[in-house]
Amino acid sequence: MKPFIVIAEDEQAVSELLRYNLEAEGYETAIANDGDEAMLLIDERIPDLMLLDWMLPKISGIEICRRVRTRQETANLPIIMLTARTEEADRIRGLETGADDYVTKPFSTNELMARVKAVLRRIRPALMDDRISVGDIQIDRSTHSVTRAGRDIHLGPTEFRLLEYFAQHPGRVFSREQLLDGVWGSDVYVEARTVDVHIGRLRKALMSEGGNNPIRTVRSAGYSLRTD
Repeated sequence: MKPFIVIAEDEQAVSELLRYNLEAEGYETAIANDGDEAMLLIDERIPDLMLLDWMLPKISGIEICRRVRTRQETANLPIIMLTARTEEADRIRGLETGADDYVTKPFSTNELMARVKAVLRRIRPALMDDRISVGDIQIDRSTHSVTRAGRDIHLGPTEFRLLEYFAQHPGRVFSREQLLDGVWGSDVYVEARTVDVHIGRLRKALMSEGGNNPIRTVRSAGYSLRTD
């Protein structure tokens, strides 16, 4: 599954350049032209990384960063701040607010792509590796194979994508709507209850050889993959 990156940038030429280069690298993207739109995008679907312009209209990048860090579901969202400010005090302020990295304009596209990869590798290593391990579950994305405690687990394509999505964010609770957007995509209409059906199939497959139930149901909230 492609890592999802939100580009919060009000200069259209810059945002389109970033979109083009990120998608060429295999990322999925969405663009927000102001702070309100950026917050709406995050509410609809939590990205794997955010490129955030300091001087956004309506809500500044600094304020967005502060809000993101105070919300439990986005507290660990990787953020790279983009800004024309070069003063050391400004860079320190951005980092102290919660940015993971800081890039000044004009920037080298190749350098920014390298920084995106570095931040994802450091903070979301599961997104940058073909093999993911959570507890006794191992996923090989290159071969679309899954094992649990060394035993092969046979999954359908939707169950595989669902498990992969959970494994990229172990322990995080996702609502049905978030899973629909993250696994099926926001442009596909699927009933929310369909998630329950596929969760049931995934659980059955993962427990076919015994072991505890690896998928936790959180009442009135959603589902998560256990990390123990």
